[in-house]
Amino acid sequence: MIVMLEEYLQMIINWFSLDNILFELWGQQVSSLEATSTVCGLLCVFLAVRGKVANFWVGYIYNFLLFLMFYQTRAYSSMMLQPISLAINFFGHYRWTHPAENEKDTKSRLKVTTYNTGQRIVVISQVLIFMFIWGYILSRVDVWFPSLFPAPARLPYFDAFILGTVLMAQFLSAQKKLECWACWMVANCCNIILCYRLGLRLMTLVYALYIVLAIGGFFTWLKMYRKQHYLDLRRQVEEKRKNQKY
Repeated sequence: MIVMLEEYLQMIINWFSLDNILFELWGQQVSSLEATSTVCGLLCVFLAVRGKVANFWVGYIYNFLLFLMFYQTRAYSSMMLQPISLAINFFGHYRWTHPAENEKDTKSRLKVTTYNTGQRIVVISQVLIFMFIWGYILSRVDVWFPSLFPAPARLPYFDAFILGTVLMAQFLSAQKKLECWACWMVANCCNIILCYRLGLRLMTLVYALYIVLAIGGFFTWLKMYRKQHYLDLRRQVEEKRKNQKY
């Protein structure tokens, strides 16, 4: 019995290792960890497109898998940002399930809203500021911590821009802002370029699928926003008429 438990435990440990190769695709080895992360990532986005709260539960698993993957590949920058991503997930989970009274849709869930032009400019400015600060840090880590980062970072500012855009997209998704899908599309387009430059052909296909899902998410959320906006306007008109009677 103990031997069987040890064997099962070893199988689980091996599954979460990049050295456990499942198959080859276009001459590139794909590990069980990478395959599992890909499935979780796609499922998480699909559920978000449908406006399902379950996307956050899958997102927690996805954060854990990415943390393991980045740790094993020594991509410490992306690894260290996973706890931040996890915190945004917790925030989004709470916001979606505990909306204020004026934020509820017809099913008492957080409704889809949009930013105005000024708020969008602030969002873009925050991403650019993050890019310059984090990009500078990435460009210097091999000088500051040579024992941990023996080689200089590749494309540090481009990588920082992608990370900043992803974090902003997650934050906007947590607020159920329609603009989140624009951020996801920009981030995924940039990730395709980055992965192609790094020779990660499989990931370019994955991010292309993310773009398709993001486009679908935009139009799905836009439909929900327009429906809710119409209902809000109709309710305001009815309340106005009711007040005029009294």
